[in-house]
Amino acid sequence: MKQVFAALLSASFLLSPFVVSQASADDLHRPPVVEKKVIVEKTVIRPHWKKGHRINASERRRLHDVNDYHRYRLTPPPHGYRWVRADKDFLLIAVTSGVISSVIVGR
Repeated sequence: MKQVFAALLSASFLLSPFVVSQASADDLHRPPVVEKKVIVEKTVIRPHWKKGHRINASERRRLHDVNDYHRYRLTPPPHGYRWVRADKDFLLIAVTSGVISSVIVGR
């Protein structure tokens, strides 16, 4: 019994390189695995500013005051108005009421 077990054990050691070489040969014939990357593009919906639209307090917090309006080639604001920047748009709004007096888009 020991001789049969020793013969099987030695045969498994002798045949193992053939099994490994066959497995690596099968790997060469398999099609390559291609990983696809999914790119998700976000679209930002900007509000369309219109003359006469009233800007509420929450919207005013998102807007940035423009003190150097000459840099952006804007005219000086009249008394009681100020220039604000919303993304790439410039708005001339009334200080007290928040009503848009003028809109310059994408400057």
